[in-house]
Amino acid sequence: MSKVVAELKYSAEHEWVAVDGSGPSVIGVSAVAADALGDIVYVDLPEVGSTVTAGETCGEIESTKSVSDLYSPVTGEVTDVNDGVVADPALINTDPYGAGWLFKVAVESEGPLLSAEEYAAANGGEL
Repeated sequence: MSKVVAELKYSAEHEWVAVDGSGPSVIGVSAVAADALGDIVYVDLPEVGSTVTAGETCGEIESTKSVSDLYSPVTGEVTDVNDGVVADPALINTDPYGAGWLFKVAVESEGPLLSAEEYAAANGGEL
């Protein structure tokens, strides 16, 4: 089973968001999604300064098996992107909740998000 981190919130589209209230929120893709995609070879992320909208596409992730849209779980301005994951997309497979984070957003509002327990129950993940 794929790991689900209890401290995070999740979208139905498999993105996670770390909201701590002290600054921009960090966005990534769950281990459930990374495992389903297989070997990730390319990511297209939103640009710093652009606005993302909760529930709408903001980039894509390409694996050896398929290309999947990346959805933003929140609405706000992109403040940072992970250049490390652009250079080495496999970080999403090896460390989806750490070095494989994707981008940061100054959040204006959240979309419909699931708790870790809800996400794990719906997607076969393990807390």
